[in-house]
This record gives sequence, C-alpha cells and structure tokens, in this order.
Amino acid sequence: MDKTWNNKAWFLVLPVLLLVAFSAVIPLMTVVNYSVQDTFGNNEFFWAGTDWFEEILHSQRFWAALQRNLLFSFIILMLQIPLGVFIALNMPKKGIGVPICLVLMALPLLIPWNVVGTIWQVFGRVDIGLLGHTLEAMGLDYNYVRDPIDAWITIIVMDIWHWTSLVVLLCYAGLVSIPEAYYQAAKIDGASRWSVFRYIQLPKMKRVLLIAVLLRFMDSFMIYTEPFVVTGGGPGNSTTFLSIDLVKIAVGQFDLGPAAAMSIIYFLIILLLSWIFYTVMTSSDANS
Repeated sequence: MDKTWNNKAWFLVLPVLLLVAFSAVIPLMTVVNYSVQDTFGNNEFFWAGTDWFEEILHSQRFWAALQRNLLFSFIILMLQIPLGVFIALNMPKKGIGVPICLVLMALPLLIPWNVVGTIWQVFGRVDIGLLGHTLEAMGLDYNYVRDPIDAWITIIVMDIWHWTSLVVLLCYAGLVSIPEAYYQAAKIDGASRWSVFRYIQLPKMKRVLLIAVLLRFMDSFMIYTEPFVVTGGGPGNSTTFLSIDLVKIAVGQFDLGPAAAMSIIYFLIILLLSWIFYTVMTSSDANS
C-alpha cells in the first residue's frame, strides 16, 4: 500500500529557509564581487578577473597556512575521537552519576570561544598562570609566547579541553540507545569486553561518530578565535592558520580583493574536504 506524503510542513519552515538563504547569499555575492575587482578607493572599482585567485594560489604564505590547518585538524581528530569514545564508554549509564557527568561534560561547551582563549592565555603564562608557573617550577622550559612547539601544544590541549565533550555526548547518546538485550546475549555467549565493543557498541556508534568527525573537522579547520587570543598567530607564523591569515589580509592590510579570493578558496576547500569525509565514511558504513 502506497503511503501518502504530507508536504504541508515545508510551508512552516519555508520562511526560515528563505531568511537563511537571503542572509547567506548577499554576503557571499559581496565577497564574490570583491574577488574579481580591484579598487584605489573612493568606491571606484575596475575588473581584475582571476588575478586575485592566481595571486593567492601562487602564494607560499597561503600554502603554509593550509598545511598548518590540515596538520592541526588531523591531530585534533586523532586525539579527540578516541578520547571521546573512551570517556563515553566509562560514563555511568544509571544512577545519580549520569546527570552529574552530563553536566560536567556540557560545561566546556557553554563557554564562549573568546573566553576560552582568554582563560588559556592566562592559564599558560609563566608569571601568573597556574599551568605555566607549575611547569616552570618543575624545571620544564615552557613558554608558548616564544616557543612554537609550546604554542602548538597549548592550542591543541585547549581545543581538546573545549571540544572533546561534544564527542563524548554524541557517543554517549549512541551507547544509551543500545537495547539491554544485546548485552545480555553477549554475556550469555561469554563475549569479552573488546568483543562487546567491536561487534555491539562500535556499530551502534557509527552514525554519531560520523557526525562527530564531520563537526570536529569543520570546527578545527575553521578555528580562529582561540589561537588568535592565545598566540595571535605566533610565535612568528607558527600558529597562523588560514582564518587568522585571512583576517590579517582583510583587516590588517585592508586588501579586500585578495582577502575575498582567499575566503572563497577557503570555503571551497572546506566543502570539498567535508564532502570527501562524508562520502568515505558513509560508503564504508553502507558496505559494512
């Protein structure tokens, strides 16, 4: 028997869709307009074609920032996804511990990005910060202001502290949705804890893990506020990601043409990599 689909609900969300499309298309068209034009001021523009795109794509500065972005996102995914799964597996499933753990996990997500950067900027300082002062007292030469490795470690640990909770909550939601009968059957069969994880828990978490990987990749690849507040892109250019470099070009140098071209390239890279992530992970999920 064929089902009758009611599409009236689309009329309820149509105003929101139109508003979002309107608010997104106009800024995008403005950026596209600047990316193919040049100006000497006085609001007078002339056609530049693809000159700005060619300048960006031939810029060593752009490729260096892109490499830093890819490296940072790779490290974040390799650390946060396993850590989030591990914490979710060890969280209580019943009792008073459940709301306590959920609240504790949600707290870092409620802190604004600029506040997170300020917290870690102060926390890592050698003179007044608890982390920096403690490491110096232990005899460790730690200074994220002058050492690129220390700056990277600080930003990575900061991002893990801030966003691992998202992975934990998503994985925990997948775990609590598993029927108890699965565990009872595994217990009767004498399955080990690894077997339970491999054949019961992990398959049930695949979809939420897909969401977690996509969200964390996009967030980490577009990171701006936290490293900008903590290091300002330094020391040198060691933590200058594409977003920070883009703001420096647009606001610091006021080169609107190159900045617009770079933002479009940045946008297309995010779309391409997200599509690759989604395609690979959904195809592997379908084949399993």
